Amino acid sequence: MKNRIVGILVIIIALLIGFIIYSFNQAMTGIVNSSCSHGPSCPMWGTISFQTNVSIGIMLFVIIIGLYLIFWSKEERIVTKIKTFKTQVEPKKITKDNYQKVMSTLTNDEKNVLLKIIESQGTIFQSDLVDKTKFTKVKVTRILDRLEGKGLIERKRRGMTNVIILKR
Repeated sequence: MKNRIVGILVIIIALLIGFIIYSFNQAMTGIVNSSCSHGPSCPMWGTISFQTNVSIGIMLFVIIIGLYLIFWSKEERIVTKIKTFKTQVEPKKITKDNYQKVMSTLTNDEKNVLLKIIESQGTIFQSDLVDKTKFTKVKVTRILDRLEGKGLIERKRRGMTNVIILKR
């Protein structure tokens, strides 16, 4: 709901509370006047004014909240439409040629691992990489650490293994 509408509803509720306070005050004053023979020295007189003042304070607080919602509160925008492009961009094919410049800076083991990732079109499970390279798990993990440090790959946890994703 819009904040302005909520603010108006809060103020209407506060005015209803004010009417109830006024009616309660009139009824209590009438009851004390007719049933109490002490007059203003009766202990009920003090409680009526205290209860009325507390109730008016609560009502004013609620009115201030309503005014804040009407005048100073910011509206939140809800996105209902998503723009779509008419033509989709074709993803770049992952090939050894695209990574030729990077390959010249890598060790032979790093090249071997990176080639296996490229051959699998940029996504491979770490356990499959261990099988394809015939390296130990520890060696593959260390090589992947270095490749990740160079910003070439990204590892994401999937169950009991990692998915290795080639950064483009």
